[in-house]
Amino acid sequence: MKPAIFMDRDGTLCDEVGYVNHLSRFRIFPFAVDVVRWINRSGRLAVLVTNQAGVARGYFPESLVTEVHAHLARTLADGDAKLDGIYYCPHHPTVGEPPYRQDCDCRKPRPGLLLRAAKELDIDLARSWMIGDRYSDVKLAWIVGARGAFVKTGYGRGEIEHFGASWQRQPDLIAEDLLQAVERILRDDAS
Repeated sequence: MKPAIFMDRDGTLCDEVGYVNHLSRFRIFPFAVDVVRWINRSGRLAVLVTNQAGVARGYFPESLVTEVHAHLARTLADGDAKLDGIYYCPHHPTVGEPPYRQDCDCRKPRPGLLLRAAKELDIDLARSWMIGDRYSDVKLAWIVGARGAFVKTGYGRGEIEHFGASWQRQPDLIAEDLLQAVERILRDDAS
């Protein structure tokens, strides 16, 4: 079993723009390719996990999620990097029409995406990290027995400023961005 670094998409790996309802709105952070390559070379798995409730809300078709992820995979490949898995939840518990309106187990912070990835990719969750710009990403890590890293990009800075003092448990790591988070994880796990 291998450890993984799970990453949220919007606000963590790419700009948070609300809903990516067109490929032109998807803007990967400049450091993202290097970060994924570092994860690849570390022997850990690089796995993307993202909520995409815009599908359930009718803001864009599910095919756009596939198109965005294919574009991301090509961009990473051009930089000699790859995601070992991409998992997303297109559902919302109260909005939209079935099959997208459902109270599923895959909508973060529920553990379905990480548990599915762990089963399919033979991941050791206890040695893994989840990185995201929402406190719910960190809570998801703890639910599955992983460690949680919080980044200040995307919604992160606002969440920590407005709600951080009331968090019952602090993230295992707080970083400015995905680059700093992965650098610290790889350095600290190596020592």
